[in-house]
Amino acid sequence: MTAMSSIADVTIAEQATMPRFEDGFINLQELLRQLAESVVNEIMSAEADQLCGATGNSRNGYRERRLVTCVGTLALRIPKLRTGSFFPDDVLERYQRVDRAIVAAVSEMYATGTSTRKVQKVAAAMGVERLSKDQVSAICEHLDSEVEELVTRPLGASRTPYLWIDATYVKCRRDHRVASTAVVTAIGCDEDGWRHVLGLGVVDTESYDSWLAFLRRVRARGVTGVQLATSDAHEGLRRAIEEVFQGAAWQRCVVHLMRDCARAASGSRSLQRRVSRIVAPVFRLKDAGAVRAAYHLAIEMLESCCGDAARILEEAEPDALAYLDFPASHWKRLRTNNVQERANREIKRRSRVVQVFPSVASLERLAGAVMCDMDDEWQEARYFSKAKMDELYDESRAARAEEPPAPERLSELRLVARRAIEASLELADELEAA
Repeated sequence: MTAMSSIADVTIAEQATMPRFEDGFINLQELLRQLAESVVNEIMSAEADQLCGATGNSRNGYRERRLVTCVGTLALRIPKLRTGSFFPDDVLERYQRVDRAIVAAVSEMYATGTSTRKVQKVAAAMGVERLSKDQVSAICEHLDSEVEELVTRPLGASRTPYLWIDATYVKCRRDHRVASTAVVTAIGCDEDGWRHVLGLGVVDTESYDSWLAFLRRVRARGVTGVQLATSDAHEGLRRAIEEVFQGAAWQRCVVHLMRDCARAASGSRSLQRRVSRIVAPVFRLKDAGAVRAAYHLAIEMLESCCGDAARILEEAEPDALAYLDFPASHWKRLRTNNVQERANREIKRRSRVVQVFPSVASLERLAGAVMCDMDDEWQEARYFSKAKMDELYDESRAARAEEPPAPERLSELRLVARRAIEASLELADELEAA
């Protein structure tokens, strides 16, 4: 009788402490959160006690950390030790994908004795000195498998009309010396408007042969239906694009083109600014005829102030305006390599932590981890809507292609172009004066 009363008392006590809504019903999600929090804290406490028993160490309080889960945010109490530290790697993930790649690279630098004081500080902050060889090996194996899957998965399920191709340079130790190494990447947009990483590689030089081998690997994965490839004006890359993706148009990135024009006006910053102000408005116009008229007018205006810039712009015309043959709603994202520039900036930002990569494998791992993250992010939203992509495959669009404008219309377009360029120059002058 006494035992039954005791059980009843316990049950009543437990019910009284259960989380409830205002109407008295039990809050099951909060109950699950509390149970999960209690169990995880007990597991960490037991692991810390086991570690202390095996090493002769002792406990020294707790440090708080919050963990977001599907049942709510858990308030974790991670045990602190008198000597050294304890981290529940089987409960919490210490690093994100890219951070794990940095950890692996820094650990390799420790092993080869090539780390610098700055990297050592970063390593200490990330806890690299506390990682065992087995843990680093597991990190590398997991990341390498993810990167391998990214760059080898078949891509032949749908057509890929648009490509963006580029390279960025990072310092890496090769053949017992530090050398500037090219990380080359290819990004594509499929016929449904989704972006994908098509290829990733590390080469010692950005040459025609290296670009050709890289693009052949991309094509071998099933990339078909390419209509336009956007890149900078690297001669080896342009030739490789023409050979591997025959029939595809090549778009010279207009941002790189504007930089080349400004660079031709070296020696005078004011002249460089004027060249940029003349060229920039050309690509902001939304009518194909107006763009071509502005392009020709810009060449004429540059001839009076910078002949070299005018020559560069004139020679680049077919490739700089290739995007005009595609739907107008696509122009903004086709005429530049901005999607690649963002990826390159992220690779550069992460690589600055490591400074000099200890091996090609460590550089490939970090660049691959960055591109894995970006590929995951791209799956959350289309780059072009399905309706916009349908415009590309509209057979009647080619039939509606613009014919050369009549002389009267050409005069109107030149007037629009002149106003756009002059407005750009006036606005820039006002901003400078202010």
